Amino acid sequence: MGPSAIRYAGLAKQLEAAGVIPTDAGDLAVPHHAIHDADAGGENAKHINEVEEVCTALADAVSGALAEGATPLAIGGDHSIAIGSMVGSARDADIGVVWFDAHGDFNTPETSPSGNVHGMPLAAALGIGDFEGVEWANADGLKEENVAIVGLRDVDENETAAIHDSDVTAYTMSDIDERGITEITQEALDIATNGTDGIHVSLDLDWLDPREAPGVGTPVRGGATYREAHAAMELVADSGAMRSLELVEVNPILDEHNETATLATELAASAFGKSIL
Repeated sequence: MGPSAIRYAGLAKQLEAAGVIPTDAGDLAVPHHAIHDADAGGENAKHINEVEEVCTALADAVSGALAEGATPLAIGGDHSIAIGSMVGSARDADIGVVWFDAHGDFNTPETSPSGNVHGMPLAAALGIGDFEGVEWANADGLKEENVAIVGLRDVDENETAAIHDSDVTAYTMSDIDERGITEITQEALDIATNGTDGIHVSLDLDWLDPREAPGVGTPVRGGATYREAHAAMELVADSGAMRSLELVEVNPILDEHNETATLATELAASAFGKSIL
């Protein structure tokens, strides 16, 4: 339901206001979770076979859009789709990633306390742990040193250790409080663009404070403000390096008056260059 809510909130009009001519490629076919065994994959990764199916199709769609000269924007509910976005964006290029999220999404089936794949996409794309050598999940053109996570405030113990053991750069909300969103985002962009052909931007709406974005599955208090989020997306646009973008974790069942979906459309417009003047 996330994509439908974002469309209904006026995504196309917001993109047009940013000077973009949007082409809606429609929804990918997603197997309904209620008719599939969550443990069918045989590991602590719920619905992993269905996630593989969707992400493989999304990777092809993202890669195809780039080949046509477009900038793919993936909209979704569950953040597991980021595996497909990154694989597709990195298929024929060296990319960096800027990951705006309250969570690290750096778990693997071995370390995950929940088994939810939406907590694993970064580890999957980087081939960490159980994901090493998993072809459908690994983004070959992505290196750890070109990944920056911005706005962490809820990280599992195993994730913390894994992030410290990696070459990924991580910024917490405390870093943003101390140094400001502009400095942190610019530094993250510098990391992601260093020696790459462009960047993939992943924006989880739970990066924002729940007072700004109530319609998310795993809200955590103390997140980015409305203005901080727009400032970050404006810097993304100013960089001229955005190769692909995704907006995820919009859950209209938990939302208030489609507020979170509307915010998602506004942030997308900022990332594509919409300005005040």
